[in-house]
Amino acid sequence: MNFKTAKFINVNGKLLDLNVPRVMGILNVTPDSFYEQSRTMDWRDLVRRIRQMLHDGADIIDVGGCSTRPGADDVSPEEEKGRLERALEAIRYVSADAVVSVDTYRAQVARWCVEKYGVAIINDISGGTLDADMFDVVAHTGVPYILTHIKGSPRTMQRCPTYKDVVREVNLFFSKRVEELRERGVKDIILDPGFGFGKSESHNYQLLKSLDNFRLHGLPLLVGVSRKSMIHHVLGVKPDQALNGTTVVNTICLMKGANILRVHDVRPAVEAVKIIQQMKKEEEACFSSSH
Repeated sequence: MNFKTAKFINVNGKLLDLNVPRVMGILNVTPDSFYEQSRTMDWRDLVRRIRQMLHDGADIIDVGGCSTRPGADDVSPEEEKGRLERALEAIRYVSADAVVSVDTYRAQVARWCVEKYGVAIINDISGGTLDADMFDVVAHTGVPYILTHIKGSPRTMQRCPTYKDVVREVNLFFSKRVEELRERGVKDIILDPGFGFGKSESHNYQLLKSLDNFRLHGLPLLVGVSRKSMIHHVLGVKPDQALNGTTVVNTICLMKGANILRVHDVRPAVEAVKIIQQMKKEEEACFSSSH
C-alpha cells in the first residue's frame, strides 16, 4: 500500500508543508510537569525559552497550562487561562509570526486562545473525550486539530490500562473520531497515538513498532515521546537524563513516517530530522538513477 501522499495544514492562512517533518517545542506554564526543567513560569524565563526554541529551529510552539502527566490534579479553566495568557503574551512579544498550538482538552479554553491570541492549532490530549464541545469548537474556529488517543483521564489513565490489541483499538478510535470531525466540516486533522496516555510500557512499544500502520488514514502523524517513562524506565534513568534515548526513539518515529515531533529539546530533534531527510534524499537519488 502506498502511503506517500502530500500533507499540508493551514496555519493562519498559510500552508505548512508536513512532507518535511516539523519540530514542535514544548512550553509548559505549569508548576507540576513531569519533567521539572520544562516548567516555565517567570516572564524572563518564558522569553528566554521561547527565543531559544525558535533559534534552535522550532516550527511550532506548543503551550500548555494544565499538566497532563499521569495522576495530575485538575486546575480550573480560569487558572489554566491565566497561565496560558502569560505564555501567549510572551510569545507575541518575542515573535508575532510564531506558529502556536495550545495544549488543552477544554473547549472554552481552546476557543479563547484562538479568538484572543490567534493560536493556530488545537492540541487536545483527550481526542474530544473529556469535553463534548471540543469538536464543535474546532469546526467553528477552523484551525487544525491534533486528535490524540487516550484511555481514561490524566488522573486515571495509568491505572492498569488494558487492551486486546492496542494498535487495532487506537486505529478504530481514529477512524470513528475522524469521521465525526469530517461530518462537522473539519479539514486539517493530525493524529497522535498518545504514547503514555493510558498505555503500559509494553503498549507504548507496540505502538512504536507499528507506528507506520497509522499512516493508512492518510493524515499527518505527531509523536510525543520526549523524556517519557517508556524511555527513562527502560534506561534506568530520570527524565532529565533521557535526552539520548528520546533522540533514538524520535529517529525511529521519523523512519516510520512521523510528520511532527513534539519535544522538550528542539535542537536534537531538528538535527534528527536533517539526518533522516538527507538519508531519504540519497535513497531517492539512488532510485532515480537506477530507473
